[in-house]
Amino acid sequence: MSTSPAKVAVLISGRGSNMQALAGEQGEAYRIVLVASDRPEAAGLTWAREHGLESFALSPKGIGKAAYEEALDSALRDAGAEWIALAGYMRLLSDAFVARWRGRIINIHPSLLPKYKGLDTHARAIAAGDAAGGCSVHVVTEELDGGEVLGRAEVPILPGETPDSLAARVLVEEHRLYPATLKAFVRS
Repeated sequence: MSTSPAKVAVLISGRGSNMQALAGEQGEAYRIVLVASDRPEAAGLTWAREHGLESFALSPKGIGKAAYEEALDSALRDAGAEWIALAGYMRLLSDAFVARWRGRIINIHPSLLPKYKGLDTHARAIAAGDAAGGCSVHVVTEELDGGEVLGRAEVPILPGETPDSLAARVLVEEHRLYPATLKAFVRS
């Protein structure tokens, strides 16, 4: 086990609240060397820059997925990233990209995997009559939301629950779960 912090890149597409939670827990286990986004206007990039984190932004529009992922991979390697944490990154990574980083990418997903892979997880859990929703951190593989689950947090679904109210309560748990799981993952 290395005594220096693991070098982590965080990929975002929006406000970056999970990236902020990860940044707040940097220390002996890991440090963020890059925040990257497929959306140059992502609010999370502004926060990252204001807090001294290196950033990279490039839209795949007009250049295609292969060129985008090549540029992203170069930026990750130039930053010295050893690990990748997807934090609200809403783009599917190609099988080739996942293979290059195999075993070194994790994601936070707003459901109790293996239930409700993909989108609209909270609405699907409520519609199914589930007693609980929640979030999972998993290893990224070529299968959408299909890798090994490293950690979960459960939130009861309350009477009258809406997707938005459940999402807000699950997000609190995401912010607690993700940093703790990332610390354990990079130390393993």
